[in-house]
Amino acid sequence: MADQWNLEQLKTFVQVAELRSFSAVARAQRKAQSAISTAIALLEADLGVSLFERSSGRQPTLTESGEVLLEDARELLRQCERFDSRALALMRGQEALLRVAQDEAMPYQPVLDSMDDLASRFPYLQVHLASGAQGDVARKLVQRRADLGLFFNHESIPASLERRTLGSVEMVTVCAVNHPLARQGRVSLEQLARHRQLLITPGDSDYPGGQAISPQVWRADSFYAMAELLMRGLGWAWLPRHVVQYPTYQAHMLELDSEWRPPALVAELAWRRDEPLGPAGQWLAERFAVHLRAIG
Repeated sequence: MADQWNLEQLKTFVQVAELRSFSAVARAQRKAQSAISTAIALLEADLGVSLFERSSGRQPTLTESGEVLLEDARELLRQCERFDSRALALMRGQEALLRVAQDEAMPYQPVLDSMDDLASRFPYLQVHLASGAQGDVARKLVQRRADLGLFFNHESIPASLERRTLGSVEMVTVCAVNHPLARQGRVSLEQLARHRQLLITPGDSDYPGGQAISPQVWRADSFYAMAELLMRGLGWAWLPRHVVQYPTYQAHMLELDSEWRPPALVAELAWRRDEPLGPAGQWLAERFAVHLRAIG
């Protein structure tokens, strides 16, 4: 079987299959009908199969082989469109791939809304989205495994990163609905100190919300891991409000009226100072800012 067919022949094949008329395709391409018929005949010769049934006075109808190959032809043409679009974007300076890393406790709705906007604005951009526990995002940026990062501000963020404050996330004091603290009214620090505290991050971290109130502390590097422990009555914790409102947790947690809570988590966007963001990265950064401000 010869393999001299070309993309123009594939386009003509798809057009004839969709319009069911050689003459209609000839008008669309501003060519003689005989040129369209010849293009299809040459494609059939190259492929070694008949694509259309041809009967005098009837519309061209796909053969079984034509039916099988039609979607393959469409996909090849779609791939070519993507190829051309990416090449054009690269020529204009747009990045071909954007790698985004986010703290897993980042409010998910602003992130999803921002990614939805990105897909509409840059339909052929490749995106890798990674989630991680506290500290993972900054490491990915420093190790060049991410281009853009979303995390909560803490003192040990590497100095090599450029940072931009986007908004804040409220922290609340919570326990399981069956925890002894759930039966209290306004909860004092002394009352909290009598019960096991669930804290984020290792003990030497300066991450917001890392202050030990109770002498008995369990720690985790994930707010969601803490939420799972908390639901089982294993302690009380300070959690971001949006984590407490997650449907899986809502019925199992109670927000406490506490005399003290840690400051809000400050959401920041970061990227490497030695590699400025491309057009898509800059545009996504603006969308993150818009959507995070909306919930703040």
